[in-house]
Amino acid sequence: MTLRFVATGLVLALSPVLVPAQPAIAAADCAASQPGGPIQVTPDCVDPLYAKPVIDAERDLTTPVAHRRVSGHFEGTDVKFTIYLPPAAQWQGRFFQYTYPLSGENALDRVISFGAASGGYTVATGGTQGYRHAAAAAKFAETVAAAYYRSGSRRIYGYLYGPSGGSFQTVGAIENTTGVWDGAVPIVVGVPMSIPANFFIRAQARMVLRDVADRIADAVHPGGSGDPYAGLTAVQAAMLREVTSLGVPLRAWEDPDYVLGLSTADGLLGFGAVIRRFDPSYVTDFWSKPGYLGTEQSPLGDLVRAELIDATPTITHVQAAADGTPIAVTLSGLPTLTGTLGLDFTVPGIGGLIGTLDPSTGVLTLGSGNSAVVLAALKTGVRIRVDNRWFVALPSYYRHQVPPADQGYAIYDVLRGPDGQPLYPQRPMLIGPMIARSTTGGGTFTGKINTKVIVVDNLVDTDAYPWHADWYAKQVRTALGDQAFDGAFRLYYNDNADHLEGPVTGTKTNRIVSYDPIVEQALRDVAAWAERGVTPPRSTRYDITGGQVTIPARASDRRGIQPVVDLTVRLAGRKATFFAKAQTPPDAGTIVSAAWDFTGSGTYTPITIGKPGSTLTLTGSHRYTKPGTYYISLKVASSRPGQAGPFAQVENLGRVRVVVKP
Repeated sequence: MTLRFVATGLVLALSPVLVPAQPAIAAADCAASQPGGPIQVTPDCVDPLYAKPVIDAERDLTTPVAHRRVSGHFEGTDVKFTIYLPPAAQWQGRFFQYTYPLSGENALDRVISFGAASGGYTVATGGTQGYRHAAAAAKFAETVAAAYYRSGSRRIYGYLYGPSGGSFQTVGAIENTTGVWDGAVPIVVGVPMSIPANFFIRAQARMVLRDVADRIADAVHPGGSGDPYAGLTAVQAAMLREVTSLGVPLRAWEDPDYVLGLSTADGLLGFGAVIRRFDPSYVTDFWSKPGYLGTEQSPLGDLVRAELIDATPTITHVQAAADGTPIAVTLSGLPTLTGTLGLDFTVPGIGGLIGTLDPSTGVLTLGSGNSAVVLAALKTGVRIRVDNRWFVALPSYYRHQVPPADQGYAIYDVLRGPDGQPLYPQRPMLIGPMIARSTTGGGTFTGKINTKVIVVDNLVDTDAYPWHADWYAKQVRTALGDQAFDGAFRLYYNDNADHLEGPVTGTKTNRIVSYDPIVEQALRDVAAWAERGVTPPRSTRYDITGGQVTIPARASDRRGIQPVVDLTVRLAGRKATFFAKAQTPPDAGTIVSAAWDFTGSGTYTPITIGKPGSTLTLTGSHRYTKPGTYYISLKVASSRPGQAGPFAQVENLGRVRVVVKP
């Protein structure tokens, strides 16, 4: 049996705990405030895209915690949702909702458990762009929750959060909805200029710096020289300075493979297809017009041109399927290839060819999606163009995407001359804002937030650069004014954390902490702020110089909510003695746990620290039996209530280098 609210299109599976429906009042459709603008969602409007939520199943489960699971979908769409309702005795009148463009409707166990432990039910939606599906799910979930908890007209508070692409969606939501959520936590935030520039910048660095990446890494390691420019050629130093000024964190070079995308299948150019579609003339201009590296007469231009592969080998053999359709061709006359990343294949005058080349045999195995016309042209003696012209041209596309100076992107001054004008020719359109609008659902990053907001950003993030959070904070301050800004916005920088969410594994744990706990604490803080007016700790104090975000060494000066660890070492022969001091910022709780990694393996041994306090002083020692270089870490966690637990244990670590000689 179902109940249908005709005016709103609501479809709800009747359950024994649901109260009888009241007559519905017709509501207006959600609409844009101006033509072509983003849709404005309020508690009362009905989004025509998501007007018919349908419950597909309800179950009572005991794992990961006891809860009622309500799953469903929006009729006429691919969007699914799941609502996780803890027992009434645990519910405190709130919900938490995670968003990410590629997420599914099934929340992680930790997310469900955190919500229940924090007095809230959890809402999850299948991924799509924008915020409207999330808003519709949030509003419908309130109806379900009110019936399940028999809460009547009790107000339900909601909190939205999401990392990376989810930060775009969260920003779209907090600027273009009113009364749907009461607070939000955007995480590792992007800005309208982030994509594809952030990835292309690193791809350009790979082209120039891959052979000296280990040298740079050694310099930025703890105990290193601290001078990543030492020993670099002039062109290498200039490139490192350029990408650093644009925001690639110098400390991230400890993992040069990730910074340079050496293991990525697309070479960090996954958004290249967007450029090829919207700016197809770029590749021709790059290789023929002044102002582009393809023609620039400089050491950097020479280096870039040396990467070019452009050949027209001949088909010497065609392998066909039983029906005569070509499935592979053998090519003669290929240049020596060390790899095939970024190669394009074209039958001149006819069209592109999709396939995978084995450079050792010259066999081009054809993929799916090739047109019948192109396949019919594959004959012995036909020439195939094999080139990487786009692949070489794309990395420096960011040089030709300098935003207007009045948009607050001072970071791009490295690409502007003394007169404030771009140093290089600019393309007809800015691609980044177009991608951002698609991801946010039309949001414009105006800074006009309608909820309490706590941003969590990480200082070793090479995917969403740390300066992004500062840029958005300035947008909010400009939009709200100083007083309203202080009453609605916080920015917490998280040290020793990168872009990837979830548990940190392997040797990476020696230098990186998970940011899940600080997000959980931020969610609890924003809830207390919105519901009870409890002012959260002050934002992290920071400076930005040369594209790098830096924070004070002392916890009392740094502020925010992450503990600070100061670690030093004294080495006598093969015995090392370590001295550590950990502190929490004002109002950020106490140190509740600590653990040593004496070998740099990423495996920690917990220690007993006694009574939690805002300051922890420790001494540890270890005798090394083998010579080598070791990076030793002490990881600590702080808790607002002053006790260890499964959630909101905000982490940080300190590191030193120990060199044991033979």
